[in-house]
Amino acid sequence: MGNLLCCVQVDQSTVAIKETFGKFEDVLEPGCHFLPWCFGQQVAGHLSLRLQQLDVRCETKTKDNVFVNVVASIQYRALANKANDAYYKLSNTRSQIQAYVFDVIRASVPKLLLDDVFEQKNEIAKAVEEELEKAMSAYGFEIVQTLIVDIEPDEHVKRAMNEINAAARMRLAANEKAEAEKILQIKRAEGEAEAKYLSGLGIARQRQAIVDGLRDSVLGFSVNVPGTTAKDVMDMVLVTQYFDTMKEIGASSKSSAVFIPHGPGAVRDVAAQIRDGLLQGSFAEQS
Repeated sequence: MGNLLCCVQVDQSTVAIKETFGKFEDVLEPGCHFLPWCFGQQVAGHLSLRLQQLDVRCETKTKDNVFVNVVASIQYRALANKANDAYYKLSNTRSQIQAYVFDVIRASVPKLLLDDVFEQKNEIAKAVEEELEKAMSAYGFEIVQTLIVDIEPDEHVKRAMNEINAAARMRLAANEKAEAEKILQIKRAEGEAEAKYLSGLGIARQRQAIVDGLRDSVLGFSVNVPGTTAKDVMDMVLVTQYFDTMKEIGASSKSSAVFIPHGPGAVRDVAAQIRDGLLQGSFAEQS
């Protein structure tokens, strides 16, 4: 009906290419337009001004001879003021863009190592965008944005990279564990040394207290009992301690049987042996 009435409707975000007897004449904006077909005027076609996206997968090789698939996402649109160039100059816009993407990626990636490709993907995307912008602007298209959305190495390479990463993490964990065990052993040794030091202080103080107590006992006994000597007092103290020791051995439920000489003569021998041992120890310390 529109053609019969010589009226043409152009939708929003779209322009129409007007021709007269097959020759370009004008670009029709969205709205209703009068085109008398009897004068040779017609709409040659429509061109969308909406943002479009093209995903390009390109296989190439890195500097360290690893094949990768690089996926680039190109966002582009036709310019309204250059709609005639966009319509007439290119027969297949998407194939033309894809060719430029292939050219730039295959010129950039082989200069980089695999790890550098992942780190410098923004630089690769920028190089693709600059090349496309320079080439496609002459054909009436604007490159809005270029993204490198994926970099896929060969499956064997990915598995090897994962194994390397896992091995590095295990080595780091082992080092941390060994360091922790080292610190634990050092702290345990320091604790044992401190405990032994304090135990030694306790034993030394205990022995000092025993010596002080014996000295006070000997002096007190000598004063209160005239005619006694220090040797007599020491013999009596040793006999008393001997009986206390025997009492403790007999009272202990876990003690084993101990066979020792017992009697007045045995007590005298034990006292003599203890006294001789003390004298020999004192002589050794003096020498």
